Amino acid sequence: MSTHAERNQALWDEQHSHWFSSRAEQQWAAEPHWGIWATPETELHVLPELAGKDVIDLGCGTAYIGAWVLRAGGRPVGIDNSASQLATARALQERTGLHFPLIHGNAEDVPLPDDSFDLAISEYGASSWCDPALWIPEAARLLRPRGQLIFLRNSTLLELCTAPEAPVATRHLSRPYGDITRIARSDGGTHFQLPTGPMIGLLRSNGFTIDEFTEYVAPPDVQSEYDYVTPDWAANWPSVELWKATFAG
Repeated sequence: MSTHAERNQALWDEQHSHWFSSRAEQQWAAEPHWGIWATPETELHVLPELAGKDVIDLGCGTAYIGAWVLRAGGRPVGIDNSASQLATARALQERTGLHFPLIHGNAEDVPLPDDSFDLAISEYGASSWCDPALWIPEAARLLRPRGQLIFLRNSTLLELCTAPEAPVATRHLSRPYGDITRIARSDGGTHFQLPTGPMIGLLRSNGFTIDEFTEYVAPPDVQSEYDYVTPDWAANWPSVELWKATFAG
């Protein structure tokens, strides 16, 4: 694995897994909802028709998206860099009886054949923790012609308004535009935020046509378990990006 993948693996196995694992059972049981504000699927409209489709979750974490896909009649596969996260996912598979393949590996280099999936999805997984110059071409390789890529991540504006030393976004631009492509975090991890224009160029150069780009401004009364952006900030500016693109093949 790349150095950043090794660091992120250690970060998730050693620091973050306990908190996310404690939420996993609730996530598995819930109706689909998205992003740091848990926006319902009925409002954000992330998912296409899933029945009969092969779906891979790139950076699946505890694999709750796979559970949602399976209930909707799809055939999910999850891949994640964290063994701890996948252990929670497998325990929940046993508890719920919802079984689907889980791969311990890096979404930048997936050990599966070309043209295997109709949909590749990432919610703050590969879309936030993997190098887009690696995981976007890998998603293209895995997708069949006319397959769809869907991902959610922090907004570029949110990253620009979060200073390297600050724990929460401010109302001021705190980073140069060029500094957010690859962010060295204070906890040792590496976060990626290719800005909007370069992301459009990268998707197009890998055979994708962009279908939708949504910048989500949260309602004033929204709540979140995450503390790096306040509800007041998110009610004024977009904190979440939703991307949808179709692979031409």
